[in-house]
Amino acid sequence: MRLIDGNAIAQQVLAEVKARVALLSPVIPHVAFVRVGDDPASVSYVTKKQKTAAEVGMQASLQLFPETVTKEELFRHLDALNADTTVHGILIQAPLPKHLPETEVFNRVSPEKDVDGFGTQSIGRLVQELPGAFAACTPAGVIELLRRSGVETAGKHAVVVGRSLIVGKPAAALLLAKGCDCTVTIAHSRTRDLAGIVRQADIVIAAIGKPRFITADMIKPSAVVIDVGINRVPDATKKTGYRIVGDVDFDAVAPLCEAITPVPGGVGPMTVAMLMKNTLDACVRQRG
Repeated sequence: MRLIDGNAIAQQVLAEVKARVALLSPVIPHVAFVRVGDDPASVSYVTKKQKTAAEVGMQASLQLFPETVTKEELFRHLDALNADTTVHGILIQAPLPKHLPETEVFNRVSPEKDVDGFGTQSIGRLVQELPGAFAACTPAGVIELLRRSGVETAGKHAVVVGRSLIVGKPAAALLLAKGCDCTVTIAHSRTRDLAGIVRQADIVIAAIGKPRFITADMIKPSAVVIDVGINRVPDATKKTGYRIVGDVDFDAVAPLCEAITPVPGGVGPMTVAMLMKNTLDACVRQRG
């Protein structure tokens, strides 16, 4: 079993981004974060992204809105960011309050600045394999982990467990695309004989959002397993009262695998790294 070190690979990506950012001087890539409300997880994620942006020489700004913000008011601010030529990327931190329709909000971001890859145009361009399409950062990070770990993908059967717009569907599109050339199956909570289907996979992408959902009896020996899950489970030995586990029962599954990502320290760091890469690419395209 080989452990795929997401922290180390993310640092490789960030070092490359930092070197490219330095070449753009005096132009500084600028990503604008939009956060609605004070959800603790959202606060933590945005703070981490701002810190990483500073480390690679990018500018990161933050616009905060109360949970009561109206769609119209939020859209006015997004339109201003779209029009601001000093802003190259816009990221709206999810989740949003229930009164704000996420798809509409994501689509308000200009496709040229949609560095999170959640807009309809971005997803469509990704599926059509058009140049310049921004892929959502987490599935883009999954592909980068596979590529930089030397995992052969061409002709392999990849099973994506989870069908979300944030991970499952774009991950399937990226795996299917030229360059990866996988045969792809998407499985989900309503899939019949889910265990049997996952057991056929050469590559498993676990993104169903259920702790330790993927068990040893679902894994073919020598499969590669990428665990996208981030779940809190009670743990009285921790100061917080919980610990973070993935969607894979790591201890049972790892001995069967050719390679596997840990949680934490696997896909998570790659999400932030790919956001920085997308922002840099957006800046280069906008500045010609």
